[in-house]
Amino acid sequence: MVKHKEETTDQSPLTLRLEALDEARTLGEGRVEQVTLDAALLVLERAAARRSLSAEHTVVGFFGATGSGKSTLFNAVTGENIARSAATRPTTSQPLAGIWGSEGAGPLLDWLDVAERHVLDNATPQNSTQQNAQSGTQAGAASSSSEKGSVRSWFRKDPKVPGGLILLDLPDFDSTELKHREIVERLAGMVDVIVWVLDPQKYADATVHHDFMRKFSAHGAVTMVVLNQIDRLNEREVPQVLDSLRGIMAQDGLTKVDLHAVSARTGQGVDKLRASIRRVADERAALSTRLMADVERTSEALAQGATWEPLAQIESVDEQRLARQLAHASGVDVVVRAVQRSYALDAGAKTGWPVTRWISRLRPDPLRRLNLKSKDVNPAVNRTSLPKPGAAQRAEADGAVREFADRASTGAPDAWRSSIRKAARSSAEILPDRLDQALANTDLAANKGSWWWPIFSVIQWLALVAAVVGLGWLGVLFGLQYFQIQPPETPTVEGWPVPTLLVAFGVLLGIVLGIAGSVFARFGAKSRARTARKRLNEAVRKVAHEHVTAPVSAEIDRYNRFINAVSRARGQQGRRR
Repeated sequence: MVKHKEETTDQSPLTLRLEALDEARTLGEGRVEQVTLDAALLVLERAAARRSLSAEHTVVGFFGATGSGKSTLFNAVTGENIARSAATRPTTSQPLAGIWGSEGAGPLLDWLDVAERHVLDNATPQNSTQQNAQSGTQAGAASSSSEKGSVRSWFRKDPKVPGGLILLDLPDFDSTELKHREIVERLAGMVDVIVWVLDPQKYADATVHHDFMRKFSAHGAVTMVVLNQIDRLNEREVPQVLDSLRGIMAQDGLTKVDLHAVSARTGQGVDKLRASIRRVADERAALSTRLMADVERTSEALAQGATWEPLAQIESVDEQRLARQLAHASGVDVVVRAVQRSYALDAGAKTGWPVTRWISRLRPDPLRRLNLKSKDVNPAVNRTSLPKPGAAQRAEADGAVREFADRASTGAPDAWRSSIRKAARSSAEILPDRLDQALANTDLAANKGSWWWPIFSVIQWLALVAAVVGLGWLGVLFGLQYFQIQPPETPTVEGWPVPTLLVAFGVLLGIVLGIAGSVFARFGAKSRARTARKRLNEAVRKVAHEHVTAPVSAEIDRYNRFINAVSRARGQQGRRR
């Protein structure tokens, strides 16, 4: 029934699985239902307490419904009339213990809260006549017919051989007394071996199977099922009832459980039941197996809905898409257009015709209006003058974050998908301000000119000087002629008067420079806008990473560690991607 012996090293399989369960419980805080987390904590606390107590004793609990003959069977197995059995039911109101190997059993029974204790190491079974006289039953017939000596004849307590046994007779789990049911439910989670005692009349009772046996389907390795009172059936009915019971047990998930047909009254089958109990106690593996089953059942509950496949880490393409969407929602396009127009204005003011440059300075600078052209600002308090995001912009940003979280959480259970969405929105209140601050502190080179500006400016001034000199020269010549004064001979070039050439050269050069400057300014503005967009997008990406991507990545990592821990708690190798 039990195949593996108790490991005692610090790194035993049970220890590792308990540690994994505790890790899974911690990681599941706020993501898994609290009732499941509480159940896991209870398993861990019980495991810690039970492992600190006697490992030499195997605790076997007899659980049964009213009328199943559980107490009579307990007496038959122990060979002592210590459990009360009578026609008036229920007869057992508190758990009582039959003990073989009293040394070390006290603290264990204190933990189980079992006050009534009977040490059976040196007891001698009474014969059937004595027992019938005391209890009104024939429970002792099993003892007198199958064993004549001490109770040690079926459970040997040799001081040289470690090992002990504690049998518990428990109240009926369908008792009308609520206190009785509470005792049964508590001890069902604490004993090392569970023995379900059924009777031919109520073996198919839904309460027995749905409320109790099915809940412990994972504990088949430390479970026995006893069909008592088979003496009430004729020989042909016994196999039929056993087959029916096996079918119901299969529905409960108890397909590999020992099934015993006994009669506590006549002693039929009691020896085989004793032998099964003795084998479990001798192997001394029930404690470990029971705790393993507790961990298994709790781990399954923790991982309910999990796909058992780790979530992929966030792809860079998804992060870039999020950054682009947030950039658009935060007004990066507006800033980029302002950079382009601001550059064009500055280029005109620096390279345009000197006489009309002042006109361009009268036009408002869009970057300055956005508070993005100030010098010597404190980055911690620097903000743009962009309009506050409207409903459309907020909806766009929220939609981008939600879409990002949904893609990242694909394949996770609903509770974990919700936690990933929550992580993505953990900075929703401050995200707009952080994005605005990122835009305000991005170096847009707003106050930086281009290499060609001073060249064009110098040439423009030279052209203007040439035109002014030419005009002045012509003016002097005109004045001398007006006053009938013979002017000096005017130099010419290829027949063209130099003053006229200076004026023409200055005006034409100014026009050419103006056209060339506008072309250069257009290309320069586009180049500056591209650079600004790249820097702004990178600033937005950093904010998105800090306030959206990083929390989501942390939650994904937490989920992956959770399913890894659950897998290890179930005795499987942790899955790592």
